[in-house]
Amino acid sequence: MTAAPVGPPVDSPLVSQWRRAALGALRKGGRASPDDTPDDVETRLSHTTYDGLTIAPLYAGPAAVRPSGVRPGAWEVCQWHADPDPAVVAAAIAADLGDDVTALWLTVGGGALGLDRLGEAADPIPLDRVAVTFDAGDQPMVAAAIWLDLARRRGVPGTALRGGFGADPLAEHARTGEPGDSGALAALARRCEVELPGMRAAMVDTTVHHDAGASDADELAASLATGVAYLRMMTDAGLGAAAALDRIEFRYAATADQFATIAKLRAARRLWARVAEACGAAGHGRQRQHAVTSAAMMTVRDPWTNILRTTVAAFAAATAGADVITVRPYDSCLGRPDETARRLARNTHPLLREEAHLARVADPGAGSWYVESRTEALALRAWERFVEIERAGGMAAAVDSGLLAGWYDETWAARSANIARRADPITGVSEFPDLGERLPVRPAAAAVTRAGGGLPVRRHATVFEELRDRSDAHVRQTGARPTVFLVPNGSPAARAARVAFVTNLFAAGGIAVTEADGSADPETIAKVFVDSGLPVACLCGPDADRDAVGPIAAALASAGATRVWCAGPPGDHPGVHGYLYTGCDVVAALTVTLTDLGVAQ
Repeated sequence: MTAAPVGPPVDSPLVSQWRRAALGALRKGGRASPDDTPDDVETRLSHTTYDGLTIAPLYAGPAAVRPSGVRPGAWEVCQWHADPDPAVVAAAIAADLGDDVTALWLTVGGGALGLDRLGEAADPIPLDRVAVTFDAGDQPMVAAAIWLDLARRRGVPGTALRGGFGADPLAEHARTGEPGDSGALAALARRCEVELPGMRAAMVDTTVHHDAGASDADELAASLATGVAYLRMMTDAGLGAAAALDRIEFRYAATADQFATIAKLRAARRLWARVAEACGAAGHGRQRQHAVTSAAMMTVRDPWTNILRTTVAAFAAATAGADVITVRPYDSCLGRPDETARRLARNTHPLLREEAHLARVADPGAGSWYVESRTEALALRAWERFVEIERAGGMAAAVDSGLLAGWYDETWAARSANIARRADPITGVSEFPDLGERLPVRPAAAAVTRAGGGLPVRRHATVFEELRDRSDAHVRQTGARPTVFLVPNGSPAARAARVAFVTNLFAAGGIAVTEADGSADPETIAKVFVDSGLPVACLCGPDADRDAVGPIAAALASAGATRVWCAGPPGDHPGVHGYLYTGCDVVAALTVTLTDLGVAQ
């Protein structure tokens, strides 16, 4: 693959004017120094993705517009079901099918719906009109046999069935650490080719890699390596390259980073088309994509904000041209989603399709210099990673050797650092938390278990939610919320922003604040502090009044303060143990503060 000829913004009077205006804004915000010039603006406003790709603030042509292979018309609306109770699944499916759902994704076995109860759960499904795709772990042959027998008993010919059997031995390998059954995939592919033209044998599910912390390029590389391995399995079993390509579907995670998702799905189609071309079957290289909103981005705390995340993710998937889209219910982290949450997930689709008219425009991102260049750069990076996997011996070898786990751990370490610093903010969790929220109660969800110990499962909000859990446990045990003694100084107008900043920062760890009179003398403040019985204090005021910090901190230290924080840039004030500012390690600060407040681990 070769890079598209996308260069820096062209030099023009309009661009020069923009650079000067941007530099002025950066200086006002403290993000540019007096020595910076307009030529430095792009550098100041650029950022780097977890794949090492530079995202610039401004793009200009020429950009290489390539055929995207997007699906014509609307996407299929797919709902996921994994509950072990067939009656619950049947009722949920009936509600889905009565509300615009056109496809179903059924997880069976391993703690989810039992294979022996599949017929009961499938009672509301018109087998000849609804596409059904299975996730049966290491039992796709069993699921296929039961499904085909059910179709036979209902008088539905195999040629009328649509969907897929979801054979994905390499995903099982990555998830459990145990090799999957490649023979089942080949056997199902042969049967689909002969008897079941509407069914696909294989599913390349990259969500196992996404949930383990993979970057976008690594997720794409894993999908390529897995897809190529399945092509080899099927062609070794006697299928032609074209027939094998037609029996594979791909599942990707869609996140609330809309442009990253758009670029990922577009790059995935380009990459797979290149694989098909190399196999001599370019006419069969259109990748069928199932996009599911990311589980890693979902939160337990303030779960209603998940509606915003999943809507943006679904928008991105639809804009990128996904063939099938699944929206997770907003309460899916809390247990079994209720009907309201499932209905909201279903209704996201018609809102995007009928009101936003996303299905009326073919490939809306095509021609955007930013989208095209980001897609191109991501595809090139993913291809490099794919080559590394192939050189390591292929997908199974890359899993067993720890190559993939090493990549994902590296990305996760970088992401974790950004989450801890709130550079990757999580609304309702690390930003704008609600200490008084009352979480909805849901029955426990099915514990889908797969034996073994493969790649980890990671969720972005976990580190902050664990801090909140510590605080809530303390409240249940003592009846009191962990609290910091806040000393605001300066005028109310001057200190308001920092007071709000530290109040929300502490709330992200489940910590409340109580405000003292910062205008009092240090000895009086220290006395009020002693009377409060609190061990931790935080001084908060504008930079212009920071001369008052030292005497107050010294008085608090003399009064027995375990720790004294100061809001604002780091300085050197006697008695201050640490500083809280934009970009500091918030998780570390909250962890030590909870410990200082006597909150048990």
